[in-house]
Amino acid sequence: MTADEAEKVGEAEEAGEAGEAGEPGTPHWLFGDQLGPHFVDPARGGPHRDAPLLMIEARGVFRRRRFHRAKAHLILSAMRHRAAGYEQTRSGGEEQHVGQSAGEPASGETAPRAPEQQALFGWSDAPPAHAPPAHASPAQSASAQAAHGSFRDSPQARRMLDVREVYAEPAALDSPRGQQIMARLPEARVTEVASHWNIPALHGNDGNIARWVRIKTETLVLGVKHTLATRPNGRSADWIAPGPSNGCAMACAYCYVPRRKGFANPITLFTNIEAIVAHVRRHVRAQGPKTEPNQCDPRAWVYDIGENGDCSVDALVCDNTADLVAAFRRLPTAKASFATKFVNPDLLALDPRGRTRVRFSLMPPDDARLLDIRTSPVDERIAAAADFLDAGYEVHFNLSPVVLRPGWQRDWADLLTHLDDVLPARVKEQAAAEIIMLTHNEQLHEVNLGWHPRAEDVLWQPTAQETKRSQNGAVNVRYALEVKQQALTRIQQLLAAHAPWLRVRYAF
Repeated sequence: MTADEAEKVGEAEEAGEAGEAGEPGTPHWLFGDQLGPHFVDPARGGPHRDAPLLMIEARGVFRRRRFHRAKAHLILSAMRHRAAGYEQTRSGGEEQHVGQSAGEPASGETAPRAPEQQALFGWSDAPPAHAPPAHASPAQSASAQAAHGSFRDSPQARRMLDVREVYAEPAALDSPRGQQIMARLPEARVTEVASHWNIPALHGNDGNIARWVRIKTETLVLGVKHTLATRPNGRSADWIAPGPSNGCAMACAYCYVPRRKGFANPITLFTNIEAIVAHVRRHVRAQGPKTEPNQCDPRAWVYDIGENGDCSVDALVCDNTADLVAAFRRLPTAKASFATKFVNPDLLALDPRGRTRVRFSLMPPDDARLLDIRTSPVDERIAAAADFLDAGYEVHFNLSPVVLRPGWQRDWADLLTHLDDVLPARVKEQAAAEIIMLTHNEQLHEVNLGWHPRAEDVLWQPTAQETKRSQNGAVNVRYALEVKQQALTRIQQLLAAHAPWLRVRYAF
C-alpha cells in the first residue's frame, strides 16, 4: 500500500466507510494522533486484543496541513516508536506498518527481522526509530540501539553531544551502565579520576571559560553517586530524588548548577542507577498513599528526578532516564517529574503510563535565543506537548525564568497567546504551570562575562536585585521583593487574559 493509497483509506475510515473494529480478525487502523495506549485498550473502546493493527503513514496529511518541520519529525518518530513498541507490549496481535511489505514475516515468527524503515520523507536528521524492551539489560539496550538506530544516533543529537573525552571514576567505568556508555564512545579518550567532583583540569582551570560550550559538547564525566538522599521540596515536587546526573550539555546562561562547579559544567552521569532506583522505590513505599492534595499533585507523591540536569539530554547518552521512567510506571502512589528544554523523540517510546510529568520550560523566543543556548527552540518545545501527552506523559509548563527587561510584558503576552492558539484542548485540560522569577549569582556572572557577556546585559541588574540565601544554602541575587511581587502579579494577569486555562501550581 502506498502512502497516498493509505491516505485514501484513512479518509474512508474517518467518513465511517470502514468495517467495525472489535472482532479478532478485523484490522484496526491507527493514525498519527492515536498513539496513546488507550487507543488500543479493549476496556476503553479499543480493538480486540487479537486484532491486527495497521498504522497509516500518509504524506498527504503534510500537504493538506502546514506542519513545523520539528513537529512533523516528532509525529513520524512517535509512529515508528509505537510500531516497534507494539511488538513487545501486545500478545497475539500483529501489526503491519506502511513501511513494511505484506510479504515480510511478522514479529514472533521464525527468523524474524525488523521491517526496513524508510527515511522520514528524505529528512537526513531523522533516522529510523526503535525502542529496546523496557526490561532490557544495559548490554541488550546498547545492542538494540546500535542495530536499529534512534534519535540519539542522529546528526542532530551529535551536534548536541560529540563526546571525545571522558573523565571517569574507575568504579563507574566498571559498572554495567558505565560499560554501556563507553560501548557507544569507542574513540573517546578516557582519563581516570579519583572523584567526579574534583577534576582540576575541568573545574579548576579558569582557561576553560573560553571553551565553555565546547567542553559541554565534547566532554563527559562518569561517576558513582555515593550519597543517596531524598529531600523534601513542597514547591514543584513533594520530594527531590537523588538525580541520575549533574550538569548539562546545554548552556543556559542563568543555570544554577554551574555555580557550584567552577570553570566547566559538562554532564556528569552517575552509573549506579540500580542503587538510585532502589532508593527511590524504598522511599515511595515508605510514604504510603498521599492523603491530602497539595500544589504538587492532588493524589500522587511527586519526585523531581532531574534537579541538577536535563533528563531529555541524558537520554542521548544512556538509559538512566528510561530506567527511572520504568520504575515510576510501577509505583501507583508516585510520579516522576523533570523539567526540560530539549525535545528528544526517543522519550516518546518509554511508555510512562501517566506516572511521569514532563515540564517544558518556556520563555519568550527572543529571551531564549539570547539565554537558552543550545536548547530546542521554544516553538519546538510547545509543538512537542501533544506528542508527549499522547505517549503517556503528563505535560506541564515552566514559565521560567521570567527576566525583566524592556518589552518583557509584551513578549510574554505574545508567548501566552501563541500557547492558546496552537495547543490542542487535551493538552490544555491537564496542563499546569510554574512561574519562576530569575535568580542569579555573582560567581556565574563572572563566568558568563568570559564566554557570553551579552547575556549579562539582562541577567545582571544590581539596581533591581538583592542578595538572597537559597533553600540549598547558596548566596544568590534575585529581584528586590517589591519588584518581584509586581512582576508576578503582572504575569498572572497576562495568564488570565491570554491563557486562562493554564492553572498556576506555584510562583516564586
